[in-house]
Amino acid sequence: MSYHEAMQGILEYIDENINDDISAEALAALVGFSEYHFYHVFRWCIGYSVMEYVRNRRLSFAAAELSSGRKVIDIAMDYGFETHSGFSKAFKRYFKCTPETFRRHAHHKVPTRISLAQMKNYNVGGIVMEPIIKAIAKIKLAGYAIKTKNVDGENSVEIPAFWDAYMSDGRQEKLHKEGFVKKHSEYGACFSVDMETGEFDYVIGVEIDDVATIPSEYHTCEVPAATYAVFSTPPSDGEGFSDSIQGVWQYIFNDWFPSSGYEYAPGCVDFELYDESCMSDSGKVCEIWIPVVKTK
Repeated sequence: MSYHEAMQGILEYIDENINDDISAEALAALVGFSEYHFYHVFRWCIGYSVMEYVRNRRLSFAAAELSSGRKVIDIAMDYGFETHSGFSKAFKRYFKCTPETFRRHAHHKVPTRISLAQMKNYNVGGIVMEPIIKAIAKIKLAGYAIKTKNVDGENSVEIPAFWDAYMSDGRQEKLHKEGFVKKHSEYGACFSVDMETGEFDYVIGVEIDDVATIPSEYHTCEVPAATYAVFSTPPSDGEGFSDSIQGVWQYIFNDWFPSSGYEYAPGCVDFELYDESCMSDSGKVCEIWIPVVKTK
């Protein structure tokens, strides 16, 4: 069974059991994945974290019932919301209006079941080479961090803005002048993903000496020792660089993982590595490092 077939089955299961207690752990068990691997596969196949997707589907089903005349709180409780205010906040965030306004002005049908066959569309922008499998020791980083979420696209807005600010406000230049810097390649790393809320720490940092004393203005963290599948993006220019990176991420989770004999390693860190090959105006290349373990 391909990953797309497995995830399509999960989407159908969610719709068919939308009023029941659904957890990421239980969904992972249905397709025989570890919870950690399932979280990342679902995120990259569907575009949402699993519980964000479940919440949004529940809101869509609830919206379809608003025209029935039932009390809003009764509908909310049927779809797992314990209070009227909690439901209203989530509803307004998703539909951009209150349930009461929606009820007055909209006629919402039962949501159409999603087809992954129609959603699969990514552009790598060139030939993707097979990754190099590489085991590395722990790496200590120093730099800057933000807390963001895989919810409502927050991370896709906040992370680029974080990079823009870092490169324009003097922090990048200051960091690279520090004596504790061991290597000047920059890491864009995701730490401590909460599989229920989608919250995680995103770090921009450089590798440092283990024994160095780091000023408190910098965020320090450690990439644990692990085995990685290391992908290089196809050379690209200017605005196409970001599209190429996102295309390779989609390739990894849609195409490479299902036939690789590996799955995402629990408790580890994935990161993008930017070195001198990213600095030119043309032929930019980025490395994407994915922690992996052999499947049983």
